[in-house]
Amino acid sequence: MLDRLKQLQNLRGHATREAAANPDFDARLLRVKAWQQQRLRRTYADLAADPRYAKAIAFFLDELYGTKDSAIRDRDLVRMYPTMKRLLPHFAFETVERALELDVLAEEFDQALTRELGGKALDDASYADAFRRVGRRADRIHQVELMQRVGKGLEVVVKKPMIHSALKMLRRPARVAGLGEMQHFHEACFAAFKHMGGADHFLQTIAARETVLIGRILDTHPDPFGIVAEWENFEQ
Repeated sequence: MLDRLKQLQNLRGHATREAAANPDFDARLLRVKAWQQQRLRRTYADLAADPRYAKAIAFFLDELYGTKDSAIRDRDLVRMYPTMKRLLPHFAFETVERALELDVLAEEFDQALTRELGGKALDDASYADAFRRVGRRADRIHQVELMQRVGKGLEVVVKKPMIHSALKMLRRPARVAGLGEMQHFHEACFAAFKHMGGADHFLQTIAARETVLIGRILDTHPDPFGIVAEWENFEQ
């Protein structure tokens, strides 16, 4: 886990150094993240409208794929590492490790897309073009697979009463230690997956749609995001 955190810190440190040479890099990176968040919002509008999945979609959009500065969360996780290693069972600790690997991939892709876009206006066409130039199809598919593994791990985690007890035990120490951001993240994640009462449809839907979009973009479909309009109005 610490190795993944170091990767994230190095990646974000590299972005900071790049911004020093190119003052608009941070703004452009934030623009890419915001664009992707809106794309995801449209792609999963049907799930967001379903009370069963609404909390999980909100968690994904706000906490995982949003525009929040996660540097504080990364710092908190480093500080909480010894406590988490002591309190969390192996399967839960492994899920956090995979989630960090997913975060590393997402950050790599976001920064690479930002570089490829340069100063171009951001729209479906320019995004798809930059996406193709970044390439790395196998890593994109791995990203989707990782998302499923993390989701399935979280589904197991929320079924264990001891995990909820551990989270509650951490609440006061986290607040006192100034680790409220990390504690909020963990509790929001737990609540979202607990509320679903089973994540199979949620995870399968995301995996299927993201795989379709990756293929349409990389295979130079003339309108790769056209299918999103169909999904927006999809009735389960």
